[in-house]
Amino acid sequence: MVAVTLMWATAGVVTRHLEHARSFEITFWRSFFTFAALIVILPAWQGRAVFGSIRSGGRALWISGVCWGVMFTAFMVALTLTSVANVLVTMALGPLLTALAARVFIGHRLPLRTWLAIVVAGIGIGWMYGTQLGHGDQGVLAGTLVALCVPLAGACNWTVVQHAHGKGHDVDLVPSVLIGAALCSLFTLPLAWPFQANAHDVGLLAFLGVFQLAIPCVLSVLCARVLKAPEVALLALLEIIFGIAFAWLGAGEEPAPSVLAGGAMVIGALVFNEWLGLRGRRAAAAVAVPGPH
Repeated sequence: MVAVTLMWATAGVVTRHLEHARSFEITFWRSFFTFAALIVILPAWQGRAVFGSIRSGGRALWISGVCWGVMFTAFMVALTLTSVANVLVTMALGPLLTALAARVFIGHRLPLRTWLAIVVAGIGIGWMYGTQLGHGDQGVLAGTLVALCVPLAGACNWTVVQHAHGKGHDVDLVPSVLIGAALCSLFTLPLAWPFQANAHDVGLLAFLGVFQLAIPCVLSVLCARVLKAPEVALLALLEIIFGIAFAWLGAGEEPAPSVLAGGAMVIGALVFNEWLGLRGRRAAAAVAVPGPH
């Protein structure tokens, strides 16, 4: 899972080294290469029957695919509008927005620790962006609104998956990623035309499609079969730290002090919430296991 976060974290720094590709063209090429890679990986991993499961996957699978498509598009476009640190910290709201969506649409009760984490994370985001907007950086607002589509779509995705699971229908997330990549490619193709990317750019975007998205998505699904959900959520936060560090060291993109302060509040709230949740589950499991007689 740590290797997965390292691969995810390369998006920002690689994007900063593109020469001619911009905005929707960047999104198109990354999604196209993700789709091409998964077309090879999925049959090799799950057999040709995987394509039949996509056709018969039902509404939940396709809604999940649309959500992935929105996330792929918003993430790459946001990286072209604002800093890597701003995008990654905004994306970190995903688990908390998912908890809120589950509360509203499915009726999941939220513990007090999660409500507190939502408040603290909200204060951190407000401080981070309020300070930058106060200095007249209007580009931050556009980048923030686009980046916010990523955790919102993610919250919708996980809520749909949880609802389907409650109805006895499990959604295979890797095929839904394939659908998302295909939809993203189709949607952004006319917006990306005419292409401006040179061979250097296409090579970097192929790297992102295969090694930053397709392969780590498959690996993360395998990790989720072994690790508990709070453990996956905690380890996934490493993407923020790695991503900001890579952009700083590899592209000279130094995060503003307000981003570091606000980001620390968001990450701290998430870590505290997930750690308490994991600790509570382990304590409950220990009580449920009968002692020796």
